[in-house]
Amino acid sequence: MDKVFKPAEVEDYWYQIWGKKNYFHGEPNPQKTPFTIVIPPPNVTGMLTMGHVLNNTIQDILVRKARMEGKEVCWIPGTDHASIATEGKVVEMLKEQGIDKHSLSRDEFLKHAWGWKGKYGGIIIQQLKKLGCSCDWERERFTMDGGYTKAVLSAFVKLYEKGFIYKGHRLVNWCPVSKSAISQEEVNHQEVNGHLWYFKYPFKNSDEFVVVATTRPETMLGDTAVAVHPKDERYSHLVGKTVILPLVGRELPVIADNHVDPEFGTGCVKVTPAHDPNDFSMSERHGLELVNIMNEDASINENAPGAYQNLSRDDARKAVVKDLEEQGFLVKTEDYVHKVGYSERGQVPIEFYMSEQWFMKMGELVKPALQAVADGKIKFHPEYWVKTYKHWMENIKDWCISRQLWWGHQIPVWYHKEDPQKMHVSIEEPDDPENWYRDPDVLDTWASSWLWPLAVHDWPEESADLDYFYPTDVLVTGPDIIFFWVARMIIAGYEFKSDLPFKDVYFTSILRDETGRKFSKSLGNSPDPFELFDEYGTDAVRFGTMLMSPQGLDVLFSSNRLEVGRNFMNKLWNASRFVLMNLKDGQILDINFEKEKLDLPEQWILSKMQKSVQAYNRQLERFHFNEAAKVLYDFTWNDFCDWYIEITKIHFREKDSQKGDVVRGAIVHVLKTILALLHPYAPFITEELWSQFKTEKDLELIVSPWPDYHPELVDSKAEKTMGFLQDIIIAVRTIRSQMNVPPSKKADMVVRMHGDSKFVLEKYGDVIKSLCGVREISVGEFLDKPPHSAVAVIRDMEIFLPLEGLIDVVLEQERLEKREADLKVYISNIQKKLSKRDFLSRAPKEVIEREEKKLIEMNNELKMLTINLEILQ
Repeated sequence: MDKVFKPAEVEDYWYQIWGKKNYFHGEPNPQKTPFTIVIPPPNVTGMLTMGHVLNNTIQDILVRKARMEGKEVCWIPGTDHASIATEGKVVEMLKEQGIDKHSLSRDEFLKHAWGWKGKYGGIIIQQLKKLGCSCDWERERFTMDGGYTKAVLSAFVKLYEKGFIYKGHRLVNWCPVSKSAISQEEVNHQEVNGHLWYFKYPFKNSDEFVVVATTRPETMLGDTAVAVHPKDERYSHLVGKTVILPLVGRELPVIADNHVDPEFGTGCVKVTPAHDPNDFSMSERHGLELVNIMNEDASINENAPGAYQNLSRDDARKAVVKDLEEQGFLVKTEDYVHKVGYSERGQVPIEFYMSEQWFMKMGELVKPALQAVADGKIKFHPEYWVKTYKHWMENIKDWCISRQLWWGHQIPVWYHKEDPQKMHVSIEEPDDPENWYRDPDVLDTWASSWLWPLAVHDWPEESADLDYFYPTDVLVTGPDIIFFWVARMIIAGYEFKSDLPFKDVYFTSILRDETGRKFSKSLGNSPDPFELFDEYGTDAVRFGTMLMSPQGLDVLFSSNRLEVGRNFMNKLWNASRFVLMNLKDGQILDINFEKEKLDLPEQWILSKMQKSVQAYNRQLERFHFNEAAKVLYDFTWNDFCDWYIEITKIHFREKDSQKGDVVRGAIVHVLKTILALLHPYAPFITEELWSQFKTEKDLELIVSPWPDYHPELVDSKAEKTMGFLQDIIIAVRTIRSQMNVPPSKKADMVVRMHGDSKFVLEKYGDVIKSLCGVREISVGEFLDKPPHSAVAVIRDMEIFLPLEGLIDVVLEQERLEKREADLKVYISNIQKKLSKRDFLSRAPKEVIEREEKKLIEMNNELKMLTINLEILQ
């Protein structure tokens, strides 16, 4: 076994072994319980991010545990075609070659798109393998493969035939760059420094006017009303009157509507139904006209006066403000900070645009999905997301499912060339295709991925896979797509299979940098996972990331926590080397679980291990992955390595003793249990170490049995006695450390006791001597305290450690006195700093907290120094 753990060699070796032995593959097996997860399909354009590391490590933990529990595991991987993102990448590639998308036919463009997908689309899959994901790669799917496409188009046809899908002219989120409708998920809201313009709307046949305020003066060209709040007494007398729209001359009614915010601007607002969703809703309540003044690229169209036609929206804004000012309508302009929706792909402000699109009626479809979560059939972790889900589902709008793109699932609707009102809706083209033309739009990406848990099993075909592996067990995803994906998958499950798609949903944390900013490409603050894998090892990155990721809380990512992961892997490697070096050649190890035949350290470590197994499993069942990691970390590092291994060194010095064989059996049993429990978090190092201790009957760790909880091995008495022994050892070690006793010098230990704890010293004196650097232990009820002795009181005993001969008392006293003087100066300075109002008002919160913590630590050190000085004097 190598002296040093080399992650890269181990990772490549074992991933190939697992693949060759087909351990990742699952098949319907009525003799076993299925366990199914579908991976949230990353964009085919994507590269692995720390968000993917967190999400997929959690899935792999669940999958590897289930596999070891003997379940038939099916973790289906795949990628999403990502219509807008991929088309944008292909358009960009073509532009670099001097080719304009619109100079190509649809088929020519799609050839380029499939070529791009073939070249770049598999990168993230290879990266997931590097992460150690034990997916069933034989079942890998792509949301535009043949079978999946059939499922998507079949769902459209079924819903159309049931009256849930219709075509309508409505207001949608519109990207002027891609010239397509986009989903709300693809809109990023950014704060911008803008202006609020106030201008007059004169009353018809009157010199009077009202003043309105707007952040978008160019849209006033499409105004069809002015609105006030019905309870706003300032304007109640104006309701029903008519104003004239400046620059256009259109007559506008003054209406009263509860949507109006009396605090915004003057409390009197312009109404532009074709370019604002709230105004559109107002128009439906009041029967207002819709005037669309924009082209698909957000330039001004023929519905505006000629002076503004074909201007960009920015140029139109300048022209409108200039003309309003020149004609005396502009009252004032104010600076104004407000949020603007930007197209995620186009990186420009979106428009609310009137467009003919395909929509899905959601009102009836959501009912079973809403009830399933309310009844607890589907559980959310953390549970507070139920409220968010419920609110969205109860206020759901019809879903715009069409996109004006070429890459994606083309809508399965054909129009008759002579009578376009006549439609053929089917996954098959008409029998006389020459007389028909197909709808050019594609479906929203979410209108394909909502079928993911079904379509990966070849729905709508009935199959053994679908019957056995559906519904899935757990969905692991980010909370940012709870509406766009999670809710819609639940809707699809009940609509097409009359069953839930998954039983539990775990929402991952949001990763942020150490200043609290969300990781993003634009900020450039997200680390490259592969650089971290190379620096720390994949196991360390997986374990460290999980250790810092509590359920329901954002994660302040720190590479220091990955250092904790790496140190833990090295600790485990070194502990395993120690155990291996102390085994006899060819030794077959077994441990006798008859507790009365075990000594205290073995009874204690087995009891602590069982409690850890129980706590670890409980945390995993609750989806508390970081708490489970902490349980295992604490047991392995503190109980096993720092205590039990140190105690076993005493017995390993006598290699042929019967006692030594019992200890060897116990230590190997505990170590193998640790490796099994840790395997889901750190699969590579645990498999490698397991192979060092594997007997002929053992399988690879990935398919070995999950450790059982044995309550009969829990021994409170052993834990109490061992706790007493640990207290004694810690007390003596603390004295040696505080009094600066060199490790090489053996101390004498005098114990004055008043109770019945003598047996601990008598039976385990060798342990105390070995772990504390003690030469002799004197025990008695009436022993005197030796001169210059440090003292510790543990339960019914006083422990004295004579310091003469161990340290130079005079030099140590001088050292402590100097440190005492320095501490008093430091404490005084910090107290002065914390008493200054100027510092408290200007300093960042974390700086103040750091100073306060430092003050507490120094005061504690000063108290201990005072005690130690008294001892020396």
